[in-house]
Amino acid sequence: MSIQDIVRDDDVAVYKTLLESTRAIPWKIDWATLRFAYVGPQIEELLGWAPESWMTVQDWADRMHPEDRAWVFDFCVSQSMAGIDHEADYRALRKDGTFVWIRDVVHVVRNEDGTPNALVGFMFDISERKRTEEKLLNMQRELEELSFKDGLTGVPNRRRFDTMMETEWRDAKDSHKSISLVVLDIDFFKQYNDHYGHLEGDECLKRVASALSGIVRRPVDLLCRFGGEEFVLLLPDTDEAEALALGWRCLDLVDKALIPHAGIGSGKRITMSAGVNSIVPKEGDELSAFIKRADQRLYMAKQRGRARVVADDLTV
Repeated sequence: MSIQDIVRDDDVAVYKTLLESTRAIPWKIDWATLRFAYVGPQIEELLGWAPESWMTVQDWADRMHPEDRAWVFDFCVSQSMAGIDHEADYRALRKDGTFVWIRDVVHVVRNEDGTPNALVGFMFDISERKRTEEKLLNMQRELEELSFKDGLTGVPNRRRFDTMMETEWRDAKDSHKSISLVVLDIDFFKQYNDHYGHLEGDECLKRVASALSGIVRRPVDLLCRFGGEEFVLLLPDTDEAEALALGWRCLDLVDKALIPHAGIGSGKRITMSAGVNSIVPKEGDELSAFIKRADQRLYMAKQRGRARVVADDLTV
């Protein structure tokens, strides 16, 4: 428990005062016994545990968050045995049962043969820093989420689609599973804008997106606004029959939303057309061709009367 074990100077009292007047908490562990030779009195103010209660490294390990304990202990032991100075961030248990973030900065005092003789270091309270980091991470997540969201309709945007489409395409190739795409477009949307104005056109897009959102069945399914009045439904691990049925379900959801469209006649309402493409991708198959084929089938649906779904070059 002597400060001489940490500092070697004639004026021990001066160094003891300096060490114990800082916010950092000094400590020393004897490597041979794995017992604390010294712990600064600041430890009690921070964690509630009296200095004399820190007897062995087991006390240190026990007063650590269970999720941090194993990796921190193994890391510090391995670094110490290798004679490498190191630091570790972990959650320390307070006597009242709460946790506080600690950074332990460790210096390995070595014998002449390079083996560890002692560990000396400082504990720092980094709780405020961790709170700031968490706030920044949350802000980053929010910004990232916003960057993948369509500002008008609130559904994922083209950027999200491009990212997820590439990922799911690779996964489908690797797993030899089917992947399907439904491309949807609002019928006579230009006439809608001409009749009601673009502000009402924006409201129409919001209502269509809200209706289509009901089609998402699984976490892996993705409905996005592709651009303009076009939407896409990405369906991993989904065959053509399922995709075709979901395409019709999309049209039914929009039809039931009962969005009037007087621009094409009294009593008329908004409808959609859709093109479907499904494939179990193999080496040599191109993603761009897969998407293009679904888009071509959408326009075939338009040519064949609208308010319908086309797959396999057939009107269904």
